[in-house]
Amino acid sequence: MKQMLREGDIRIPAGCAIAALVNRSGRVFSGTRIADCIAVMRERSNGLGGGFAAYGIYPELKDHYAVHVFFDRIPERYEFEYQLRRHFQVISTGPIPTRRKAEIKNPPEIWRYFVSPGNGLLKEEPSRRQQHMVSFITGINAASNGAYIVSFGKNMGVFKGVGFPEDIADFFRLDEYKGYLWTAHGRFPTNTPGWWGGAHPFALLETTVIHNGEISSYDANRRFIEMYGYRCSLQTDTEVIAYIFDFLCRRLGLSQAEAALIVAPPLWDEIAMMDPETAGRITRMRSVFASLLLNGPFSIVLATSEGIMALNDRLKLRPMVAAENEEYVAVASEEAAIRKILPSITRIWSPRGGEPVWGKVDSALPECEPLYAGEGERA
Repeated sequence: MKQMLREGDIRIPAGCAIAALVNRSGRVFSGTRIADCIAVMRERSNGLGGGFAAYGIYPELKDHYAVHVFFDRIPERYEFEYQLRRHFQVISTGPIPTRRKAEIKNPPEIWRYFVSPGNGLLKEEPSRRQQHMVSFITGINAASNGAYIVSFGKNMGVFKGVGFPEDIADFFRLDEYKGYLWTAHGRFPTNTPGWWGGAHPFALLETTVIHNGEISSYDANRRFIEMYGYRCSLQTDTEVIAYIFDFLCRRLGLSQAEAALIVAPPLWDEIAMMDPETAGRITRMRSVFASLLLNGPFSIVLATSEGIMALNDRLKLRPMVAAENEEYVAVASEEAAIRKILPSITRIWSPRGGEPVWGKVDSALPECEPLYAGEGERA
């Protein structure tokens, strides 16, 4: 008799799907488009995780922080709300609207809060205020007391859970939201569990990350980042990527281009062929931040309120295609997914390993020129 295969016996190393779509001029569009995009890549998922990040969806409350939270039970919600009101002024609260779907089983309590910093935090300088909020977010999640902060940012939010991504989109009624930037993820977990808090995207303030791949350097990355007050508690390697970019870009003030060179640096033989000034600068960054290099195959999309940066590992062991026209920049694991939602394309290409792709609102250019990057290959 043929032996039945069990979970874990089949491994799809290129599994997971990523997608992103940003309008250059900041015009909002329905979440239906990104749901249609990720649905094309359904076979890359296995129903154990799907999620979306959306920017520009709360214009009427854009000056307040939108807090999306999962609760195991109602008592945990009461305790969380007590802690929240100790530090923040709560403007409004209520459950996030959802649709019943047979495909989505055992969802947690899902609530949304709009808050502003309390009087004590308002007296702090902005950087200290942000750091206090980061400590609050990671502290709640690390406590494992049945409350998990999914996102905590202005005019944005994360919607994720256990299920195929197109089912998650319908469950959260994303067709009723409009944003100028959307990212999407279909998960095929291989080394970590599929649970609601472990689905992608991962968020910290206005920064979100989606990821296809495996970070074999996770322990080294985690040990380094936890020395600076971050706490990795959501049972997946992707969480540390969000903290790394927050540390490098928000706390240290590095550009995304510099951060990309730290997590996906050029190979040493490539550095040896650069001009001395550039080679020296990259060598110093590799030495100082050696523990933040991401080993293993990956393709990631980093999103902020300003736009997206997509990045492959240096050996390009995970697929990623980019496309653009006068209105949009799109990134996905497969070209077919982009063509589903972007019929008019002026350029489409497959970025080289370690070559960042930017989709900036109000500009097609990155915040600064990359220190080292190829021109990219046409798809």
